[in-house]
Amino acid sequence: MQTIITLPIEERARAHRFYIDALGLEPVGEHAKDGMPEPLQFKLGDGVSLMLIPRTGFDWVLGEQPAAKAGLSECLLQCSCDEDDEVDGIIERAENAGATVVLRPEKKSWGYTGSFTDPDGHLWIATNAEPW
Repeated sequence: MQTIITLPIEERARAHRFYIDALGLEPVGEHAKDGMPEPLQFKLGDGVSLMLIPRTGFDWVLGEQPAAKAGLSECLLQCSCDEDDEVDGIIERAENAGATVVLRPEKKSWGYTGSFTDPDGHLWIATNAEPW
């Protein structure tokens, strides 16, 4: 089974740059005339990818179900790290690539954690907390 996490975006080029620069993701698929894969996808791991679709094209899937308004998080996306400095690096790269830092990395009871929103407002957490 292939799992695809799909997020709405405003600008393809901005999202493409952000996910390469901030998280080091590699785009996959056939390139369109704009030099980016269409659809815009990144492999996250075996059988899992991230697809970014312009918000205007998201409606055909949603039907009568409204999409979350900008600034609201329906899900949390997580980068699991092994070390504190890896968390720091992800937050720093994300901020340099245009993210808004929500929580600067700090020790929590569950692990060293920081968070940011990508340029389209999707919330990402970087943590070295043990997965369940």
